Amino acid sequence: MKKFGLLLAGGIAAFVLLSNLGPLVALGISIVILYYVFKQFLKTDSTLMKIGWGIIGFIALMATASNIPAILGIAAAYVLYLVYKKWNEKKSVIVEENGDPFTSFEKQWAEIKKN
Repeated sequence: MKKFGLLLAGGIAAFVLLSNLGPLVALGISIVILYYVFKQFLKTDSTLMKIGWGIIGFIALMATASNIPAILGIAAAYVLYLVYKKWNEKKSVIVEENGDPFTSFEKQWAEIKKN
């Protein structure tokens, strides 16, 4: 039943991620443009160029802000990662014989001594 829940959550997250793929790409491109504009703004010494880069930066910032729904896609990618991590999780069970937690230790120590 646990695997079914993971499969269902992973399927929903995959659909959300695929539906937000376009905004995710646009968000990435607009962030790269905004970073480039910011670097050019810091490099320039001319007041007129700083105003120009500021205007371009404002336009890029508005393009970035318009792609905020892409955060749902990022969250869906994270949920897919968690589902994948849980799906491949190994269970380790410590078996205690006679209520003694050191029984398995003694068995392993005996095996090491044999080698």
